[in-house]
Amino acid sequence: MTTTRKTVVVTGASRGIGRAVALAFAREGYGVWALARNADALTSLRAEGGEHIRPHAVDVADEAALLAITKTILAEGAPRVLVNNAGITVSAPLTKTRTEDLARVMAVNVTAPFILCRELMPAMAKAGGGRVINIGSMAAVRGMKYTSAYCASKHALLGMTRALASEYAQKQVTVNCVNPGWVETDMFTNATAAISKSTGRSDEQAREALASMNAMGRIIQPEEVAALCSFLASDAAGGITGSAYAIDGGELG
Repeated sequence: MTTTRKTVVVTGASRGIGRAVALAFAREGYGVWALARNADALTSLRAEGGEHIRPHAVDVADEAALLAITKTILAEGAPRVLVNNAGITVSAPLTKTRTEDLARVMAVNVTAPFILCRELMPAMAKAGGGRVINIGSMAAVRGMKYTSAYCASKHALLGMTRALASEYAQKQVTVNCVNPGWVETDMFTNATAAISKSTGRSDEQAREALASMNAMGRIIQPEEVAALCSFLASDAAGGITGSAYAIDGGELG
């Protein structure tokens, strides 16, 4: 598939992986619809990414707001790429995970990507094709204790990826899932803090413990995830769909 459309929608674009993805696409000349809740962080992103960044403060768990922004996007034409990155987690034993916790995690991690795919993919197909990249997790392919809600959501996202890949395979829209391991993000910082609090270790010791879980013994950087997304969005990846790519330093290997 070759197309001159150079627009991408990135959710959770204000920090971490989403910010790195937004900046990577901006450097490639894409117009970036950068969606996130934090307006101040989006302003910072715009300052760094320049005129290619189009920031919009929106909570992807708010269906009405999400539908409104898709209408705004489509009014200017179908995007070439959609990166469903926004995600949240709840870390707690099963008996302490509330129903509302599960509902919020599913709303952000599953329902929002579903809505964006439903609203944007038909237009992408009509315009000649496109790319959907869902940001999953190691939790999409393995069980991790104290994260039942998060694991459920990421398994669901991977299942949706495969189903939509099959449905749109002959419409020139590819759908793939990127499953990062521990990445240098706020979620990682929170995890190290939780380990420090529960074990009495220093933050650095907690960091080293998490890094040692993978074969490379290091934490993945957001820019590395962004580079994989850039490849999956490229014409060179036109034959790849329904796939799950681990980027975890060999932890699942």
